[in-house]
Amino acid sequence: MTRTLILTRHAKSSWGDPFQGDHERPLNKRGRRSAPVVATWLRQSGWLPDEVFSSSAARTRETWERMGLQAEAHFTRALYLADPEAMRQVLSKARGQTVLMLSHNPGIAEFAHMLLQHPPDHDRFHDYPTCATTVIRFNIENWADIQWHSGTVLGFVIPRELPE
Repeated sequence: MTRTLILTRHAKSSWGDPFQGDHERPLNKRGRRSAPVVATWLRQSGWLPDEVFSSSAARTRETWERMGLQAEAHFTRALYLADPEAMRQVLSKARGQTVLMLSHNPGIAEFAHMLLQHPPDHDRFHDYPTCATTVIRFNIENWADIQWHSGTVLGFVIPRELPE
């Protein structure tokens, strides 16, 4: 059996209020445009999540909302600035066939690198800019069975490569 993981870094956030806490920062104008563009790419590619695990931060919540996709969503503080092992622990609880995970750098970039057998041939994969999205296939029965360096890249994109 195969499972598909969609890893998305939150869209570009606002730094407009210097007194606002990091967890509460919303998206900026560019971020509000990027999230639906990435969702359109996922839709057109046939990669639609049936379950979502997202950081509880305002910018990840807003990214998910603006993507306009339909799936059971779980928002957790455990994914806020999480490292790869914490992300793997959250993912191990997933039940969906296709799971979307929304989180932050540097953790999500490290997680993507650690999951893949071979990284995509893309110059922006290594720095994983805002709203970067990787789609990865695994040959596993359950998400708890996921192993490092076992995934195959199906797709990788950054918003500025996509038409608005």
